Amino acid sequence: MNEFIENNWAGVELGSGIGASKDFIIAKQFLTTDFADSSWIDVRNVNAMSTPFKDCSQDFIIANNMIHHCAYPALFFKEVDRILKPGGKLLIQEVQTSFIMRIVLRLMQHEGFDETIDVFDETLICNDPEDLWSANCSIPKLIFSSVYFKSKFPEWKLLHDHKVEFLNFLNSGGIYGKFLYIPLPVLILRFLSLIDRVLIKMAPNLFALQRQIVLQKSLN
Repeated sequence: MNEFIENNWAGVELGSGIGASKDFIIAKQFLTTDFADSSWIDVRNVNAMSTPFKDCSQDFIIANNMIHHCAYPALFFKEVDRILKPGGKLLIQEVQTSFIMRIVLRLMQHEGFDETIDVFDETLICNDPEDLWSANCSIPKLIFSSVYFKSKFPEWKLLHDHKVEFLNFLNSGGIYGKFLYIPLPVLILRFLSLIDRVLIKMAPNLFALQRQIVLQKSLN
C-alpha cells in the first residue's frame, strides 16, 4: 500500500482489527479506527459507514479485509467519498471467493458467502449490523467484478486490481484467528510467494484468495 501513499499524507484505516497496519504504513499522520472499543486503536467506536471525520479531510483510506463485514457496502463507499480529498485514494485488501476459498470457508464454517444479494442497494442489509463478525465474503467480488461498478460509483477511478495470495495466505492464520499455521523463514515465504504468483497467473479464479484494489477519487 505504501507504493500509493505519499510520505506527507494523512490517512485513516477503517476497521483496523488488531491495528497491525501501524507497523507498516508510512505516512505523516495515520490513525487506526474500529467499531470495537479496543485499547490499541487510535479512534474507537467508529462506524465505517458514518465516521466522525470532516469532509475532504483525508489523503488516503485503508480498508483491510473489512468491506465484507459491512452491513451496507454501498454506504461505505459513499462515506469514504465524503471524507477523502479530491484525488485521494482508497486502498483495499479483500477476500477473493475463488473456488478454493469457497471450499476453505465451508470447511472452517467461520464466515459465509452469498452471491445473490444486491450490494449496490443502499437499503439492503448485507450483514447483521449488530454483529461485528457478521460476514459475506462474496461482497468484494460482487462489487469489483460487476459491470455495474463504474455506473454505480462514477466518482472512482480504478488504479490497481490484482488477485493475490494462495499458499502464503493459507499459512498465515488469516482465515481465522485459531487457524493452524507454521512459522517459516523469510526465504521460504518468498519462495511460496513466487509459487503463488505463478499459480494465480495460471488460474486466478481457482487459486487467488485475496484481492488488492486501489481506487482514486475524482478531482471534480
